[in-house]
Amino acid sequence: MIKYAVNYIKNTFVPVEVSDNTVLVDGQYILVRTEKGEEALKVHIVNPKIAELWDKQEEKPTPFQFIRVMTKQDLEFYEEIKKEEVTSFFKCKALVEKLKLSMNLVQCRITFDKRKITFYYTAPERVDFRELLKELTQVFKRTRIDLRHIGVRDETSLMEGAGMCGKPFCCWSYKRKFEPINVKLARDQGMPITPSKISGTCGRLLCCLNYEYSNYIEAAKDMPPIGSTVMTPNGLGKICYIKFLNGIVAVKLEDGKTYEYSKTDIDMVDADVNVDIDINVPLVQSYAEDEKVDMKQLKQLEDDRNSSTGNV
Repeated sequence: MIKYAVNYIKNTFVPVEVSDNTVLVDGQYILVRTEKGEEALKVHIVNPKIAELWDKQEEKPTPFQFIRVMTKQDLEFYEEIKKEEVTSFFKCKALVEKLKLSMNLVQCRITFDKRKITFYYTAPERVDFRELLKELTQVFKRTRIDLRHIGVRDETSLMEGAGMCGKPFCCWSYKRKFEPINVKLARDQGMPITPSKISGTCGRLLCCLNYEYSNYIEAAKDMPPIGSTVMTPNGLGKICYIKFLNGIVAVKLEDGKTYEYSKTDIDMVDADVNVDIDINVPLVQSYAEDEKVDMKQLKQLEDDRNSSTGNV
């Protein structure tokens, strides 16, 4: 059963392989050997119940090999590496601009043993970086250079930030795979089709539109459709928008006023009863904003080509 784990790229917890007589303190920095080389990471004590669940998983990450607890000198050296990552980033960025390459540099990472330096970048299409690699080998001598193409969703997953909901990015905190997302999901969930409201920091449609969709479909089963005529405590009216998860419907009455009711407080009226009420007005959950949106812009939000490469 695992005792310790480290917080790795994209907030992934990876177990650490230690000897039985090794005792580590939660939160201290240790050196481990990863597929990239020696890296400095913060260790955490794994709760026994979590360890039991972990052991039952069929697919588990390969444990990192423990090297040693970082000394004061190691921590000082690590701080120097972090500063060097920043300067290296801008050196590479300058070369990209010099060679006029169509690529956006995202991040630079250097292993603790300084044997490998990785540059993450995004690009709309394949980039011929052979000249760039030649230039970099002259700048970073005796160091293995890795130019790694990632998608725009991968780029955001490397960042520690918060979404419009106020919570940490889903792609950074726990989401590992990205599925195709389209605007229809936003429409079905009653969201205004406005790019700023349905797209994330990555410039693509919000991931939550996909994995929350089933909840909206389930909540919509017992809800009357938009535009249907209903009887409310205040008289006849037409439903103009719905708050699915709250079980709330907004009804515009014959006097032009709009009220919100619980779905249990209204009754459906026979289709033969025709009430002449215009509900096509810019309300909270209406699609009135759709007409102002450039369809080309929406297509760009749906474009998931190279949005995630799995190269992180």
